[in-house]
Amino acid sequence: SSAFRGEAATNRPAWRRTRRPVTDQRLARPRDVSARMADDIRANVKSLAEHSNGVTRTPGTASKTGASRKLVIKNFKGEKTCGRRHRITAAHCYIMHALIIGDRPKLADNYTEDTWLKLRDAVGAIQNSTSIKYNLEELYQAVENLCSYKVSPMLYKQLRQVCEEHVQAQIHQFREYPSSLDSLSFLKRMNRCWQDHCRQTIMIRSIFLFLDRTYVLQNSLLPSIWDTGLELFRTHIVSDSAVQSRTVDGILEQIERERNGETIDRSLLRSLLGMLADLQVYKDSFEQRFLVETNRLYAAEGQRLMQDRDVPEYLHHVSRRLDEENDRVISYLDQSTQKPLISTVEKQLLGEHMAAILQKGLSNLLDENRVTELTLLYQLFSKVKGGLPVLLQHWREYIKSFGGEIVGTPEKDKDMVQDLLDFKDKMDNVAQRCFNRNETFINAMKEAFESFINKRPNKPAELIAKYVDSKLRAGNKEATEEELERILDKIMIIFRFIHGKDVFEAFYKKDLAKRLLVGKSASVDAEKSMLSKLKHECGAAFTSKLEGMFKDMELSKDIMIQFKQYMQNQSDPSNIDLTVNILTMGYWPSYTPMDVHLPSEMVKLQEVFKTFYLGKHSGRKLQWQPTLGHAVLKAEFKEGKKELQVSLFQTLVLLMFNEGEEFTVEEIRSATGIEEGELRRTLQSLACGKARVLNKNPRGKDVEDGDRFVFNGDFKHKLFRIKINQIQMKETVEEQVSTTERVFQDRQYQIDAAVVRIMKMRKTLSHNLLVSELYNQLKFPVKPGDLKKRIESLIDRDYMERDKESPNQYHYVA
Repeated sequence: SSAFRGEAATNRPAWRRTRRPVTDQRLARPRDVSARMADDIRANVKSLAEHSNGVTRTPGTASKTGASRKLVIKNFKGEKTCGRRHRITAAHCYIMHALIIGDRPKLADNYTEDTWLKLRDAVGAIQNSTSIKYNLEELYQAVENLCSYKVSPMLYKQLRQVCEEHVQAQIHQFREYPSSLDSLSFLKRMNRCWQDHCRQTIMIRSIFLFLDRTYVLQNSLLPSIWDTGLELFRTHIVSDSAVQSRTVDGILEQIERERNGETIDRSLLRSLLGMLADLQVYKDSFEQRFLVETNRLYAAEGQRLMQDRDVPEYLHHVSRRLDEENDRVISYLDQSTQKPLISTVEKQLLGEHMAAILQKGLSNLLDENRVTELTLLYQLFSKVKGGLPVLLQHWREYIKSFGGEIVGTPEKDKDMVQDLLDFKDKMDNVAQRCFNRNETFINAMKEAFESFINKRPNKPAELIAKYVDSKLRAGNKEATEEELERILDKIMIIFRFIHGKDVFEAFYKKDLAKRLLVGKSASVDAEKSMLSKLKHECGAAFTSKLEGMFKDMELSKDIMIQFKQYMQNQSDPSNIDLTVNILTMGYWPSYTPMDVHLPSEMVKLQEVFKTFYLGKHSGRKLQWQPTLGHAVLKAEFKEGKKELQVSLFQTLVLLMFNEGEEFTVEEIRSATGIEEGELRRTLQSLACGKARVLNKNPRGKDVEDGDRFVFNGDFKHKLFRIKINQIQMKETVEEQVSTTERVFQDRQYQIDAAVVRIMKMRKTLSHNLLVSELYNQLKFPVKPGDLKKRIESLIDRDYMERDKESPNQYHYVA
């Protein structure tokens, strides 16, 4: 009997589901159950139907409780379908059949009323937290019995009424609560009331569970017992304006205290806010006011702290505030509040002050390379709508401003390139580490560099070429080969930003010529590596002449091997070991021819070489260039013999002192034929530098017309071979000016060629379209006025003509 009741509690008895008797005889005679087994099942079910618990027994059918037998069916696997919906075992079908064909028990006359009184007493005991007189299983069975006899609507209505009366009685403790007492005590009382109500509702539902799972479940318009409890608490307690206002005020007060650094009872707030969420009044009663208060608090805090604190400190404060608010959401606020809450904090602490933060602190953060704060700045601004575009704009302006100072200050030209490289490294580091490798920021940085580096035309290109020269010269011990390669890679990054690459080419070619001809190149591999980088960046046309210079040097080595073999067969060998570099004029920088008076031995040797070379290469013309010639002289001092590595001009001056003791500037000039400016530089290097092989009288740093020079026999030096020809590697003002002028002259030729090329193809073109085409073809910056001058020049030279009716129209002249 107990086994059957347990099943009935979870699966509603079959006789309540079936409205008409089952007539299918197959249920009474399953294939695997005997007729005797069917009789046993009927007898068992009959004894269950006559069991007590308020059900009237029919006379003559009573039997002892203990007389019922428990039916056990082993290894029964068959299943059958009863009706349309329920799949049941064959054994259950027997039970249903037996119950349906039996007599339905009748309720006692006062059973419903008496049972409700018992249930009401139990509910009252639960609500008053006293002991329940009846067994919970008995109460559950009573509810089940009432529901089985169509009493469910009345039972549900009475239960609701009892619960409502109890909840209505609870409101008085809050309305009568003294306003003078602190809000925390009020919140604790409210929480206690809510917790009690939840506990009571759960216990009441456990007794009326059968009602909840049958009658309420079948009526979709009726709330469940739990939902009824929530509805009653919301209607009669929380929806009371005074109670709700005081509750929300108390919660907001506790949150404000926590924001001010005080410790509060988070579990209390979690419970109360969970109550509001369960009662579905969280958004209307609490969240709206909470967000308004949050907005007001952080608006005032943002205004105050922006004035009182510096930017790094302010950023850390904002980050801390955001972490605190996120922690509140995790600890006691509803999850739905997170997005509007964080948005409010970000708007008031960041969104309203973005421009002020960047104007006040971005430059300092970048100047001091504050990586941590810059990372935090980027992370915070990325959360605010429009934050990153504002940061991007200020970042771009900072680069232009700082870089403009580097490029636009002539006093800093000496360190310009190194400063640019350091600045680029610094900005790359910021973009990579702080700005999360954001492509937009990296592109903005490139645009800013390109903008400021071309604000001062030509000079950055010239200085970059000289910087490369300083790194590729012999004697540069600052870097290993790997470090030198990295430096060249960085230089190429800066080189890409330059518009006037022809200026770089001119100065690079001039310096490369000196390194190759004077033998001052640190490494041929490094030279060719740089050449490869330039070729990759600018194309083969850009480096064709530079590559030709290297070819000339290789060919010269082969020619000199042949010349030495040729000299060995001469009957009158020379004491001078002559080395000649044969340079193709189109590849190398142009040098001003200078006729100097060479010693007869050198002149004779030149003629021998000329005969040798022209004998092998007929139709060629040799033009001697003494400017970059150099020699090694053997000299005898009181200390002993030394070797002096000197330029050709220094050689001619020193050889004079084999013929005399003292010479004036004028005497040296007439004897050597060296140009005056070059002569003064040469004498200064011999008499006023570190290695003074000549003495100047009177002493001084500059060479004047009346100065006299004497060989310094007392000269001392720790080295045997002494280099005095560094003067050849130094650039003179005249060289710089001539190189720049040569670039401008080449540009004019390129403009003329481009104009003629375009007009020859188009035949007729307007001025504006011609200028537009020129800008597309020319690879260097040019002003509209310069283009107009070249067009006028071509018109004067009859390459093109103006249209007679429209002066802005040009025609090509074939």
